[in-house]
Amino acid sequence: MLIHPEVADALAEGRPVVALESTIISHGLPRPDNLRIAREIEAAVRAGGAVPATIAVIDGQARIGLDDDALEKVAADLGVTKVSVRDLAVVAAMGTVGATTVASTAHLAARAGIRVFATGGLGGVHRDARETWDESADLTTLSRTPVLVVCAGVKSILDVGATLERLETLNVGVLGYRTDRFPGFYLRDSGYSLYWTVSSAAEAAEVLRAQDAMGSAGYGLVLANPIAAADELDHDLHDRVLARGLAAADAASITGKDVTPYLLDFFHRETHGASLAANVALVLANARLAAEVATSYATG
Repeated sequence: MLIHPEVADALAEGRPVVALESTIISHGLPRPDNLRIAREIEAAVRAGGAVPATIAVIDGQARIGLDDDALEKVAADLGVTKVSVRDLAVVAAMGTVGATTVASTAHLAARAGIRVFATGGLGGVHRDARETWDESADLTTLSRTPVLVVCAGVKSILDVGATLERLETLNVGVLGYRTDRFPGFYLRDSGYSLYWTVSSAAEAAEVLRAQDAMGSAGYGLVLANPIAAADELDHDLHDRVLARGLAAADAASITGKDVTPYLLDFFHRETHGASLAANVALVLANARLAAEVATSYATG
């Protein structure tokens, strides 16, 4: 594992660092805009007073913080593999390039000593999980990984209720940021309520410190930050496209880890870019909030 010098210095000095996943660059955003947006996400973290640490596997080596050449490689290489925790050893042994999911980013961030992580949406339980047993490794990984993940809830293509139930069972705490409703990625409200809320980044950081003091820091936390009202997708448009996308994925026999990128791409096409604009807006907002939380945690 190679930690970028800037990230290593910040960690050694106790300054705030925010981990960022790389799957959003390789699989979540269209080329060539993905590289520009990746740089904007890192800039949003810096604007919030923290050091960004985008995580990926480059030529078999886990990198915590990417230089510009590595960032370009993740953005431009069509052969980049979507890598969860179970895939890390294989990609490392083969010496290839892997973009990290929420699960593998959280795993590597924790190994490096990074406590706060920003992403778009958390993975979860898929809608047909009763038949397929399809559940994202994000959930079980967070049950044993001491990171706080700032996200816009879970992607609306998932079974939100089942995902919240699994998070409860796995002892992963869920906090709403200035809301008592669990967000639904493109939408501010997924239709499910939340028990715990915080009104500021400082309050979220205080929960992290309390977790440390209570000896429960081996578990992850989710800080659910709803997309801004001005940026959310039209509800009727969302529901129509989701129904068509799920049907198309089923007809094309798309399963497993291929479902999410397939449906995100379907949304981008069918909404004529509206979902992409929402996706970018929520990721930037999460990066800014994560930087605030990391800064408050580091200075508290």
